[in-house]
Amino acid sequence: MTWLVTGATGMLGHEVVALARGRGHDIAARTRRDLDISHRDQVESAFQTLTPRVVVNCAAWTAVDDAEEREREAYRINADGPRLLAEACARHGARLVHVSTDYVFSGDADVPYGEDDPAEPRTAYGRTKLAGEKAVLDALPSAAVVRTAWLYGAHGSNFVSTMLRLMAERETVEVVDDQFGQPTWAVDLADRLVTLGELGSAAGMFHATNSGKASWFELAQEIFRLSGTDPGRVRRTTSEAFVRPAKRPAFSVLGHARWREPGLQPLRPWRDALRAAHPELAKPFRREGAGDGPRRPDMR
Repeated sequence: MTWLVTGATGMLGHEVVALARGRGHDIAARTRRDLDISHRDQVESAFQTLTPRVVVNCAAWTAVDDAEEREREAYRINADGPRLLAEACARHGARLVHVSTDYVFSGDADVPYGEDDPAEPRTAYGRTKLAGEKAVLDALPSAAVVRTAWLYGAHGSNFVSTMLRLMAERETVEVVDDQFGQPTWAVDLADRLVTLGELGSAAGMFHATNSGKASWFELAQEIFRLSGTDPGRVRRTTSEAFVRPAKRPAFSVLGHARWREPGLQPLRPWRDALRAAHPELAKPFRREGAGDGPRRPDMR
């Protein structure tokens, strides 16, 4: 039974491919060069050729700031593409697991957002991702849509890798302490996406983030501590010091109640996941000259 994984070389897609193959699934891993999901003919050709039984869509426009000026382009990837995949899955009888984001919410709550809470995106990126969610579930009610947030991993730019690099470059690092969310390891999220693909029957909206809550400041301190470095080198600041084209949600904590329906537990606490991920993530920064990523990654 073939699985089609789109966005296969991204931070999340890389882990989905590895985990699914490790569980014995036949994987067709596709990058945007191989398959542009916003092109109907390419999507239909892929389905005709591969006849996938499960599709995991990790393809997305994730340049949060750029989307403010290029919303139409972001919409094509984040909304039109998922709709075409969902329609193809409906025609060919395939299962679809689609990845979305916390940015669909306004970010001004003070309790975790539930799966059924109203979505009120405040950014172009959030609007395009919300449109993608709706398009998928309208075309394929049996699909599983999985929102995540604050993703990090070994295969792409992210907050954790940036902190590990800056730790070696600077005596102190300023990090905002007025944005709250749930740091989420791509490996843990990938495991849950593959499980949903295997279940076959779990449908609707799910939130998949590591449990608990942290500010970016608290996350940075934990990264320093796990690295054997003084967490006091991380200094508090506010969002006003880092003005970006797209406003970051102040509160991105997601609730996980829906996992009870397929009999699954929420993902483990974020500190436990970071502790497990740290040895692998820190490897490149132990080698001389490693680590040339951007200083300010987009934070999902």
